Amino acid sequence: MSDTAPVKAAPAHHAPSGGHGHSASKPALAVGAIGIVFGDIGTSPLYAFRETFAGTASIAIDRMHVLGVVSLIFWSMLLVVSIQYVTILMRADNKGQGGSLALVALLSKHIGKTSYGWLVVLLGVFATALFYGDSMITPAISVLSAVEGLTVVDQGLEPYVIPIALALLVCLFMLQARGTAKVGALFAPVMIVYFTVIAALGGWQIIQNPDIIWALNPYYAVMFFVTDGLVAFLALGAVVLAVTGSEALYSDMGHFGRGPMRLSWFGFVMPCLLLNYFGQGAMIAGLPADQAAEVVKNPFFLLASEEFRLPLVLLATVATFIASQAVISGAFSITHQAVQMGFLPRLNIRHTSETEGGQIYIPFVNWALMIAVILLVLTFQNSSNLASAYGIAVTGAVTIDTLLMAVLLVGVWKWKWWYAAPVVLLFLIVDGAYFAANLTKVPQGGWFPLVVGLVAFTLLTTWARGRKLMRERMSEHALPMEIFAKSAKNSALRVPGTAIFMASSNSGVPSALLHNIKHNKVLHERVVILTIDIQDEPYVDPEARCEFTDMGDGFYRAVLHYGFMEETNVPLGLKKMERCGGEFDMMHTSFFLSRQTLLASDKPGMPIWREKIFAWLLRNSASAMDFFKLPTNRVVELGSQVEI
Repeated sequence: MSDTAPVKAAPAHHAPSGGHGHSASKPALAVGAIGIVFGDIGTSPLYAFRETFAGTASIAIDRMHVLGVVSLIFWSMLLVVSIQYVTILMRADNKGQGGSLALVALLSKHIGKTSYGWLVVLLGVFATALFYGDSMITPAISVLSAVEGLTVVDQGLEPYVIPIALALLVCLFMLQARGTAKVGALFAPVMIVYFTVIAALGGWQIIQNPDIIWALNPYYAVMFFVTDGLVAFLALGAVVLAVTGSEALYSDMGHFGRGPMRLSWFGFVMPCLLLNYFGQGAMIAGLPADQAAEVVKNPFFLLASEEFRLPLVLLATVATFIASQAVISGAFSITHQAVQMGFLPRLNIRHTSETEGGQIYIPFVNWALMIAVILLVLTFQNSSNLASAYGIAVTGAVTIDTLLMAVLLVGVWKWKWWYAAPVVLLFLIVDGAYFAANLTKVPQGGWFPLVVGLVAFTLLTTWARGRKLMRERMSEHALPMEIFAKSAKNSALRVPGTAIFMASSNSGVPSALLHNIKHNKVLHERVVILTIDIQDEPYVDPEARCEFTDMGDGFYRAVLHYGFMEETNVPLGLKKMERCGGEFDMMHTSFFLSRQTLLASDKPGMPIWREKIFAWLLRNSASAMDFFKLPTNRVVELGSQVEI
């Protein structure tokens, strides 16, 4: 934290209602969404059906159990993905943006400082923390499950599975710094081919054994629980793998828009996935028990005839590569949001495209994910072991989103409680059952996303709390700007040029200005106090970007407003300050920044262990000069000390 940290204020300026507009046509955006958004949920057929039978204790492979499992997959996809996320939550956009943090920002604007407002924020932050565990497991399990298809082609290739998977994953992370603009155009065609192929493979098996269509009837899902209650409950822990990526659909809404994503889901992706799942069920149900027991170990690749299995392995590998890319990009995006909203310190954020503002690269996140993914592959060894770790992060985030949805329905959309209660209760029962089933996997690997989530949650909340305490301590000793301006009017020597002092607050004198007077004994002809204000909206209307106030005697106060999805490029913002009454010549402008050093104190604040974490985050945060894109030869940095 420093005087230069962005400040969050009550929203005063609003982006156009459309949010970050989409210029392409709805069908074109729907096609683009297939290539970017649906990779995670689209690659679930590689392991979801297999893990339900092969990974759960003693599910008998017979007609009733196969129909029960396929029915559970169908109704899970219908309730969780189609209704909860695509139909309901996608209506809850924050100026076009979705995701847990965007939803929290939206709710915060409406519920204000209510007694439960803090709980809403904590829930959203914890859902975000769980996403980091998901973003580590998804590349590992996806790529591993695809490469494991080689063992279906030739069992002798098994020793090469892990080396090949690791090589692909390392390449994936090494490519991130270059951005995806050049290869991104290939994502949609490849994924369309992938979805078409898996639909055709499943459809052919359904033709061979149309009896599987009975799984559309929820009777078979219910009877699964009636006849095998405990086994059916445990099976939910694997069935939920079929809906992994549902939260990502909501998070990625800002890239393509609600309408195109609904079109691509209902019109193409969901039918293709259901055809494949029903096809896997039809194939298993049509085999003798002993043969089915072997086939169920990798039914996805055995849908194809022998000569087409290697091409299917290659196609699935490319699809999992694309799915992993989408998850990594999502981690970059959500980290950027967290930085802008004050939950993480400044990080080195690079934009990899001159035309697409959302394409960013964060080195620290990239390398941390790569190390975690490599360790996961080496530790768990195969996708079946990783499946135990996968579900708990997803179901935890989905359950939290259901709780936030309850606040949304009543607090924002103003539903009567007797309308909202049945809807929320239905989804809490469904999502809660999935989460509870996955808690049984904690000893087998479910501990990993929980540990990652708790560590991330601690970092996010510690930074937010530490910043709040620093602002309070600094404001306690802040000198009002009006008093300072009057006292400095005749007491300080004025020199030519403009000095911009960046401040984290709209009131008070920045410590950098006080230290400049103390050490240099001079003031510039124009002294501008500049505050960066991050709004609870993804984008700010360019016409409402700036404020510029003349306080007299050569002192000015300026504010640049940004949304939490925008890049805070201060020189570019100052160029547009003319419309607000300010004009800046960068060759005659100097930027003065303040960097605080923490001092331990007896004042109530945070436990000492959290203070140490906050101090570590503060020391390792990116410089304000780099974060705000300030010209390096025009920056002066002054230090100060703060007790918290």
